[in-house]
Amino acid sequence: MDTTKISKTKDIKKFRNLLLPWYRENQRKLPWRESKDPYHIWISEVMLQQTQVVTATPYFHRFMEKFPTIAALAKADLQLVLKMWEGLGYYARARNFHKAANIVAEKYDGRIPGDYEDFRQLPGVGGYIAAAVQSIAFGHPYAVVDGNVKRVLSRLFEIEAPANDTSSLKIYQQVADELLARENAGDFNQAVMELGAMVCRPQQPDCSSCPLISCCAAFANSTQDKFPIKKPRKKVPEYHHVIGVIEKDGRLLITKRPENGLLGGFWEFPGGEVQKNDRLEDACLREIKSEVNLDVSISKYLTRVRHAYTHFKVIADVFICQYVSGEPALNEAVDYRWVDPDDIDSYPFPKINHKFIPFIKSNE
Repeated sequence: MDTTKISKTKDIKKFRNLLLPWYRENQRKLPWRESKDPYHIWISEVMLQQTQVVTATPYFHRFMEKFPTIAALAKADLQLVLKMWEGLGYYARARNFHKAANIVAEKYDGRIPGDYEDFRQLPGVGGYIAAAVQSIAFGHPYAVVDGNVKRVLSRLFEIEAPANDTSSLKIYQQVADELLARENAGDFNQAVMELGAMVCRPQQPDCSSCPLISCCAAFANSTQDKFPIKKPRKKVPEYHHVIGVIEKDGRLLITKRPENGLLGGFWEFPGGEVQKNDRLEDACLREIKSEVNLDVSISKYLTRVRHAYTHFKVIADVFICQYVSGEPALNEAVDYRWVDPDDIDSYPFPKINHKFIPFIKSNE
């Protein structure tokens, strides 16, 4: 796309003058907007990545109550941080935020860097997070580009670059940079994102309520449904797992995942993938032997659960098992515990485990 057409065909000053008053009058009352504290803004932006406002808001409140300052977060044990994040998903966000808090505490004396390049070097801080925090908290002129922003820009200028293709980011970033109200970057960035969230929605955009209707090429050409253009997604693979809830003297075996990687630092019940032509019971016994080197017997079938991750889905059949012999010898896990069922809630578990934990408790 030739982005010079923006300045030729759109009055950028008019664009800003229409958008900013609309935002000031119509913005949602959100808890992180009540403060200019960079910590509040930073954690809200981390939580809102791949997460809707309605989901993130109660987590924000609980997180702020538990860790009111970045110093408090830095001092906290990672297991507690993960427990507070439990259920929000994309758990690398929590691990990276905890690492970054420690760096801020040690290197910057607890003050979040107001320099873009310094801030950008912290764990988990990508281009979007850096632009959002630096503009909203510090007023620095960096334009944000997220899904909402791409949708708004794609319709305003009928941008044909696929919004879900990483190679298109530079195009959207160039457009956002040109439009940015540099003297009021924080409000401007929030205004574009708010417009995308509340008015320029993915389906059935509320064009009649849009302050930019006179600037919008898609509205003028009735092409709102065409934009943003997206590349077809690959079919999401589905995997079949078995999970064993192993009982020994009234306690249950849980294992801890390595801190790096998917669901890092979380606890889970041992198990693994079902192979072709496996009987579920045989798969369960084999995977328990492989994962923790224990001999067990299967007492009963508990339930089946399903869970969708970003790039794959899992079906899991869960069995209640009785310990027979052996001492736990870990394969991929880094720790284990024999825990009382009443203590399960004190450990952070992935969401798929929470889908069958109530069945464990009712089975006791």
